[in-house]
Order: sequence, then C-alpha cells, then structure tokens
Amino acid sequence: MNIGDYKIYPLFDGFFGLDGGAMFGVVPKPMWERTNPSDEKNRIRLALRPLLIATEKDLILIDTGIGDKYDEKFAERYRVEKPDNLLASLARAGFRPEEITVVILTHLHFDHCGGSTRIQANWVMPTFPNARYVVQEAEWQEALNTNRRSRTSYLKENFLSIQEMGLLELVNGSTELLPGIELIHTGGHTTGMQIVKITSAGQTLIYWSDMIPTRGHIPVPYIMAFDLFPLKSMENKERLLNQAVNEGWISFLEHDPEVFAGRIIKEDEKYRFEEIKI
Repeated sequence: MNIGDYKIYPLFDGFFGLDGGAMFGVVPKPMWERTNPSDEKNRIRLALRPLLIATEKDLILIDTGIGDKYDEKFAERYRVEKPDNLLASLARAGFRPEEITVVILTHLHFDHCGGSTRIQANWVMPTFPNARYVVQEAEWQEALNTNRRSRTSYLKENFLSIQEMGLLELVNGSTELLPGIELIHTGGHTTGMQIVKITSAGQTLIYWSDMIPTRGHIPVPYIMAFDLFPLKSMENKERLLNQAVNEGWISFLEHDPEVFAGRIIKEDEKYRFEEIKI
C-alpha cells in the first residue's frame, strides 16, 4: 500500500497474551470480551505488528515486536506464539536488517522494543546496526529508572546495547522527524509514549501504538489499567480520534489479532472500525 509517495509494509512478530482486565481497565468483562475473548487464565490474544515505511531516502521501522530473547517461563506467562517473526516478515518484504535507517520506538515496553536487539555470538547486539533508534527522552529515563509497578515491562536487554553502540537518538516532545513523519508525544500510557503520523500527498496513516491497540479499544473510556496517567490518555485519545475521523486517516492497530488497517467512522455518537486491505 502507498501513503502518497511512501510505500507501507505491515510486518508481523507473532502473538502474545495479556490479562484482559488489565488491558481494559475499569471496563467490565462482559463488554470487552465481545471483541477480545479471553483464555482460561483471562489472557486476551494480541498481535505484534511493526510497520515499515519506505521513502526515497530512508527505510523507517516503527516498533520491533517482542523479539526472541525470552526464556520458557516468559513464553508461558505471556502465551507467546511465533508462527512468524519480524526478520522473516522483513525478508519477505524484500529488505535486510542492515538496510533499515531509522527505528522509531513508540515506547520501551518489551512487546514494542524486544526485537530491537538480538543475541549474536553470545552478545546482545542491536538488530538494525545501521539505524538510529528514536525514543522520547522521558521514556528513556523512565525505562532506566523503573519502579515496582513498571519494572516487569522494561527489560534492559532490549535497549541498553542501542545506547552502548551509539545508535540511540533522544527527542523531546512532538516533532517532525523526517518530511511527513511526525512523532506525537502523547504520554498517558507511559510518560514518554509517542505515536507516529505519516502524511504524504494528502493521505495520512496513524500508528496508534497502545493508545488504541485493538478495535475493542476505540471508545474513548476503553483504556488500559497499565496507563500511568489515564485522564491524559483519554484527553489525547479523544482529540486525535476525532481528528482521525474528520480527516479520514487510515488507522494502524498494532495489537489487534485479526485486523490491522482501516478507518474509524463515527455514526450516532458511536465509533466503528471499517477494515481496509493493505
């Protein structure tokens, strides 16, 4: 699919599971399980969908999935399923890790940055050795200075070697990183979460990250218990959601297990997701 002059490649790093109650916060289970049924441990199935953008000069990767550095205990706890992986899907798109020039990490939770590094000759090394990895400075500081609530989400083996190898680029706040590639610092879910807006030749795609991870999270109050600042999440979500509806943006859902691209429509004060094929 093209967004104006840019080519878009949806990638895939498998599935994993998180507690449905934690994923939907105060929303009662009979409401969220209509769209996101849970297993016997109350985990809902979530996809891992990075996105590749090809411009004339750059290959830009947004998020890197969960990676493969976990052990059996981690895989069982989070119900990791790997029918495919990031590098295999990247190869099918016709690209090699060495060709990626920019990696945008929406935040540093393990399911968004786990594939940023991999084990090579018993060392943890950046997966994309020629890329600059772009992270909000507030997110980087939060990842380095975890607390009892956040420490299980930030695994330092996923990102420390990026800094050690001189590939880390920190930004502060919303900015246009490259022509038509806008980082929107939303906070809410984490202090430094950012989402990505791609605009070219009058077309726009928004990569929602954990602001709207699945179709079931489209209603404004449907936010995660994981969100550190829930009111900020809802305020920014409502503003951007209405803009996406009014301007006809394509929405890319990182974690929905069944669909990933479509437009959000509002009718009779209710939102619905209209899938499109990429």
